[in-house]
Amino acid sequence: MSSTLSVCLSLVALCALARCHHFPHHPTCQDDQKETNHTEAHVLLSQACAKKGASYADFTFRFYKQAVLAEADKNVFFSPLSIATAFAMLAMGAKSATLTQIFEGMGFRLTEVQEEEIHESFHHHIHMMNCPNNKIQTSMGNALFIGTGFQPRQTFLDDVKTFYEAEFFSTDFQNSKEAEKKINGYVAKKTHGKIPKLVTALDPNTLMVLVNYIYFKAYWENPFNPTLTHEEDFLVDEKTSVKVNMMHRDTDYESHYDEQLSCWLVQIPYSGRAKAIFILPNAGKMKQVEAALSKETLCKWEKLLQKRSINLYVPKFSISGSYDVKLLFEKMGITGVFSDRADLSGITGTSGLHVSKAVHKAMLNVHENGTEAAAATAIVVSKLSRPSITLKLNKPFLVMIVDKATRTTIFMGKIVNPTIK
Repeated sequence: MSSTLSVCLSLVALCALARCHHFPHHPTCQDDQKETNHTEAHVLLSQACAKKGASYADFTFRFYKQAVLAEADKNVFFSPLSIATAFAMLAMGAKSATLTQIFEGMGFRLTEVQEEEIHESFHHHIHMMNCPNNKIQTSMGNALFIGTGFQPRQTFLDDVKTFYEAEFFSTDFQNSKEAEKKINGYVAKKTHGKIPKLVTALDPNTLMVLVNYIYFKAYWENPFNPTLTHEEDFLVDEKTSVKVNMMHRDTDYESHYDEQLSCWLVQIPYSGRAKAIFILPNAGKMKQVEAALSKETLCKWEKLLQKRSINLYVPKFSISGSYDVKLLFEKMGITGVFSDRADLSGITGTSGLHVSKAVHKAMLNVHENGTEAAAATAIVVSKLSRPSITLKLNKPFLVMIVDKATRTTIFMGKIVNPTIK
């Protein structure tokens, strides 16, 4: 049997990256708490509204559209930051066409940006997620579970440690059950029990498993009053409705109605550095909105947001997502790293490695006090007296959790039926 390399994603997750040895600036938590002008490297994962061309934001929406096609009319929830981080880590060991395809698949054009800048950008986000904050609880990290007797190049290990702050664990993959227990126990601990079983059925020929995790817990800047939560119908489709606990709050929110796409956009700030964006299409317009999802559309929405008084209704819900990233990536044209043509010689100095499996799991819990998931940012809205608009999320809607400073999308999902976990 050929040697295999497994790549596992959790709430935020994935792989290894290329041959860089110098990191010019290690940001401090004090840096992140200032209103700083981010360097070009630090904004690579942002929406980059002023910059044309491919971007991480486009990767987010491309992956979302593939996930929707794979699970039509079902809930969708994933962390594009986790998936991109894992594959960026993997890229540290990739060369030639394999390296180019991984990065271009994630929206980075190596003709426009240096590999080192990409790694610096991911390092900056990992650091920001791990800065202590009394308003929001976030953590992000990476780990390599290395098979007994398998010896990656020291330069590869050093780079992964430098840029991705990865932990290393020697693992006996010949004992698959114990290896799974070790990996799943690590992920469960790091995600506070929210991702208890990330990997299953590991091949005894596995040489290494790369894991990325993200944990996110934040409170609304203005919590919903639990005494106002009441049972209402949620319209799953034209023929189906389910009972949900609907939260309610009447206050000022940044919002916009897109007449062309027939949808409402409303932002709810967390207390801290994150915000949630809810997108509610009119009846029968979900596919139209999904087709239009792009960096340009999101940037347009951001420019048109206005504060207005909204009588807002949001359902309480808890959902999860589980994805075969290998399958979805292959549909996106990222195929080389999974085939016998893969060039991962940066890991060992020789050929013969490929990625045999890539999985991703994520969960989201939204309630009156806030949100529990993985990664976040917050926006504070001030009052503006205008006639109140009633906006009720009682039919399928989209949700994004976005970092305020960098406008990086940490999580994205579609809630079709909030009663299905």
